Amino acid sequence: MKFIIASDIHGSAYWCEKLVKVFNEENADRLILLGDILYHGPRNPLPERYDPKEVVSLLTPVAHKIICVRGNCDSEVDQMVLPFNVSSDYATVFADGLNIHLSHGHRALPPLSEGEVYLTGHTHVPLNAVEGEGFFHLNPGSISLPKENSHHGYIIYEDGVFTFRDFDGNALGECRAKAI
Repeated sequence: MKFIIASDIHGSAYWCEKLVKVFNEENADRLILLGDILYHGPRNPLPERYDPKEVVSLLTPVAHKIICVRGNCDSEVDQMVLPFNVSSDYATVFADGLNIHLSHGHRALPPLSEGEVYLTGHTHVPLNAVEGEGFFHLNPGSISLPKENSHHGYIIYEDGVFTFRDFDGNALGECRAKAI
């Protein structure tokens, strides 16, 4: 299985277009979105080419391949206009012997075990850490509004390897998770 993992689009048609292009070029099986799809939020500036309606149009052709969790800026009306489910706070994907748990990151930590993977967004800062009882906590950062001098980025998952990338295609780090 091959996934593209991204978070915090915040209504930026500019960065969403780049994300969909990467998804198509990589011929990935799924696009995993970790919340905050359309609205920029009251604490964030307007992202480049802020156009939530265009973001919906860009994501619609790949909607059948999207797995998404709700972020703190996603609302009930977002679920009405997006052609994929954005109403779950948590989700779990099973791939290549891995339990990969998804959340935006603003809710309580779910129970996690050694070797499991927890993907979050929310902070707009990439994270690649082993935490708690030995689970992997990964955050791709924000594609549209990176913070703390981080990059506009995403993660590619394939065969147990999570590779952090920027939109120039540069690999910026990786995590090798082991099957349970």
